[in-house]
Amino acid sequence: MAQWDVAVIGGGPGGYVAAIRAAQLGLKTAVFEKERVGGLCLNWGCIPSKALLKNADVVNAVREGAAWGLIGAEGVRFDYGAAVDRSRRVVDQIVGGVEGLLRDNGVELIAAEARLTGTRTVSVGGAEHRAANVIIATGAAPRVLPGLEPDGETVITSREALARRDAPHRAAIIGAGPVGVEFAHLWASYGSEVTLIELMETLLPLEDPEIGRLLKRSFEARGIRCLVGTRVAGIERTSAGALVRTQAEGSASAIEAEIVLVAVGFTPRTEGLGLEAAGVRTTRGFIDIDGRMATNVPGVYAVGDVTGKLMLAHVASQQGVLAAEAIAGLQRPEPDYVQMPRATFCQPQAGSIGYTEAGARQAGFEVKTGRFPLTALGKAVAAGHTEGFVKVVVDAATGQVLGIHMVGHDINDLLGEATMVAMLEATTAELGFAVHAHPTLPEALKEAALAADGEAIHIAKRRAAPREGAVTA
Repeated sequence: MAQWDVAVIGGGPGGYVAAIRAAQLGLKTAVFEKERVGGLCLNWGCIPSKALLKNADVVNAVREGAAWGLIGAEGVRFDYGAAVDRSRRVVDQIVGGVEGLLRDNGVELIAAEARLTGTRTVSVGGAEHRAANVIIATGAAPRVLPGLEPDGETVITSREALARRDAPHRAAIIGAGPVGVEFAHLWASYGSEVTLIELMETLLPLEDPEIGRLLKRSFEARGIRCLVGTRVAGIERTSAGALVRTQAEGSASAIEAEIVLVAVGFTPRTEGLGLEAAGVRTTRGFIDIDGRMATNVPGVYAVGDVTGKLMLAHVASQQGVLAAEAIAGLQRPEPDYVQMPRATFCQPQAGSIGYTEAGARQAGFEVKTGRFPLTALGKAVAAGHTEGFVKVVVDAATGQVLGIHMVGHDINDLLGEATMVAMLEATTAELGFAVHAHPTLPEALKEAALAADGEAIHIAKRRAAPREGAVTA
């Protein structure tokens, strides 16, 4: 019977990071992963989708080549299959790198499915492994709704969508969260006719409503049909694909599609883990944890999507580090899930951290905001991407920046600075005083902070509403 200080069940961004950190702290560690390390993110999520989205950027740049003096761009053809091949090569490279990191840190990778058979025992194919501590990092799977069950061909999830070697001629996407809008942008870039269907009133409904509204206008200008406030009543398979029946404001309609992508969130992977036998408490399937990632059972921890805290890869990694450090006896601050960066990688991109304006008011803050349009930013004008804005949400009493919300081409490059602003509890005076290199995108953060205090230089002073003004020199 193998003996471990730490046994990690699941090798995704939470699990493999927890294992490496535990090994760095001198703990004998093993990772049990039935597929390739990296989990959904590296294999069938974040990484391959971003590789494909980069291809979409290239396609759109070439398609718009005449504006940049590119002669003959009109006749260029685009091979979607080649883009998919490239995305799988990217996955192989990064997953191979993670496997090497585990090896270099002395972590044993056991390619098998594991389950708890007690609070200190992990079972793999009948063989038992004893561990002083267990970290559960089994992640999540695409959510399935009754009547919208995927068949892998006509009705698909993001996993099947990433494996397709051609862009559909006509696609319906149910759910306009990050997965839905990223595929809408990707497929439309390759010429697909796309309809987005969202139950809530804006695209990206968990973001600031201004972001969702701008993204909807941008998508519709490109021919992407966006049906918000719309419920899917059912799907009927047809010889040509499917007929998606919808209802909105008392009226019914039907959408013909070759492919239907269901992108309505994720559910935790806890089935068959033996949580009940071990006494691990869950809520709606998600594992309950405290600020140290500990469950109610001593020695059992959980990290990542399986906890349901904030289903993002970088959050899972941070939780993994905290779990390993808690096991090693280190004291660390508990994570603040409000102040975690969030990013969506369609174009224009959407990025945010902290409270939305409405969320800050609900939390009891007296709020003021500052907003800076990219039409007034020199770098954006020079790059030819002026669609979007940066908005800061501010505590009026102290000037502390409570939230930053951005939409624009490659705007997520600003999230690093936004994260530091949040962590250091910076004020608009501090952010506005900090010198930013010119011409760069981060100047928009500085100007938005100044705008909150009525001191922005490159837009007219705000009165009833923000106005777009002169371009920076």
